Amino acid sequence: MASRNFYIQLVVRILLITLTAILLGFGVVTPAYIWLFVSLIALVIQVYSLIRYINSTNRKIAYFFDAIKNEDFTLRFPERVAIKSFKELNQSLNRVNGLIQEVHVQLQIREKYYQEILKQANIGIMTYNAKGHILYANPSLEKLLNYSPLNHIKQLKQIDHGLYEVFEPFQPFERKLFQLTNEREQIQLALKSTSVVLQDDPLLLVVVQDIREELDEKETESWVRLIRVLTHEIMNTITPITSISDSILKYYQKDEEGAPLPMDPDKMSSATRGLEVIRSQGNDLMEFVQSYRSFLNVPKPDKKLVSVRRLFEKVQVLMQPDLNDRIHFSWEYAPGDLELYIDEKQINQVLVNLIKNAIHAVENQAEGQVIVKGGIDAAGRKFLQVTDNGPGIGPELIQEIFVPFFTTKEKGTGIGLSLSRQIVQLHGGTLQVHSDPGAQTVFRLKF
Repeated sequence: MASRNFYIQLVVRILLITLTAILLGFGVVTPAYIWLFVSLIALVIQVYSLIRYINSTNRKIAYFFDAIKNEDFTLRFPERVAIKSFKELNQSLNRVNGLIQEVHVQLQIREKYYQEILKQANIGIMTYNAKGHILYANPSLEKLLNYSPLNHIKQLKQIDHGLYEVFEPFQPFERKLFQLTNEREQIQLALKSTSVVLQDDPLLLVVVQDIREELDEKETESWVRLIRVLTHEIMNTITPITSISDSILKYYQKDEEGAPLPMDPDKMSSATRGLEVIRSQGNDLMEFVQSYRSFLNVPKPDKKLVSVRRLFEKVQVLMQPDLNDRIHFSWEYAPGDLELYIDEKQINQVLVNLIKNAIHAVENQAEGQVIVKGGIDAAGRKFLQVTDNGPGIGPELIQEIFVPFFTTKEKGTGIGLSLSRQIVQLHGGTLQVHSDPGAQTVFRLKF
């Protein structure tokens, strides 16, 4: 409505200017100097009035947008004016101003609400830009690092130079661990980053969490499982040795003067067989200890770019003696030029171990199938995967299979999966398992 009245007034003013110009031309042609003078003055006044009329509206709208830009919602336009179009325009601007003010207040309330949530969060949260300027750091982070206020990541050097070296090259979607040592305690920090964009300015949001309690719980749980398995294996080996040794000692009898009495051939033969069993059990115990030593002495990976195609070809050659016609093998990878930054020998060892386990799982299946796959997941992480359609792993065993020396095989050492996981972890990756009993089991290496 306001724009319509403005349009009408503009048309009327232009028509009056046109009419005055015609009269001015008539005064020039006649010539009638008085009429010419009056028409000229009227034309000047009308043009000035039109310019002032248009500029007043433009200035009013410009003032309105300047006030909105500066978040000044106190600006009010008078609604008691003679010109109806101005009145309606002022009412519209005041109404829009009120709506924007209401939205602004709601945004401020929401912002304070989110800030309060971030303040009360028990994990550290920080955002900083490409120049290292910290835009936000919540109190939990400042308390965790024992430093306040945080304005630039270079301040992290004053806390721990190694911590700055972790933050400085941080990239989006990275995860890192850092042990922070101060005069009070040692803190194990887990850091995870993600990218955000604020007003066309790319920022890095980093979440920092103290995971000491979780690590302590996992460490205790792992030690309990390890001790349980070690105790079981050692007792199974030593118990026969102790029993047979007692039996052999009874064969050797002494007279009253302490001299050994002759032993009959049957007892001598039994003693020989007992000593052979003791030797066998001793060798088994030595192998067990040797496997433990190999688990503790995994060398640091010598990593380089390796083609997945070539990796699979070598594994197929290594697995040739274990393949048979009853098990269907499938080797898949995408894209065709997929490469991994790995220690080829160590990952070969991991794949061979996983594939052997898969063969063992499906050897009694009517249609056994093993699928070895390489690719890139939805998060952009490269992976290798071994899948079988065997009986699967029950929920009661899924947490035990990575414990060193735990095994369900009669001749297994229980070192394969735990050693494989350690190798993958040394590569900065993870070894995960998912099993649907009766359907399939999937072991996935993520890098």
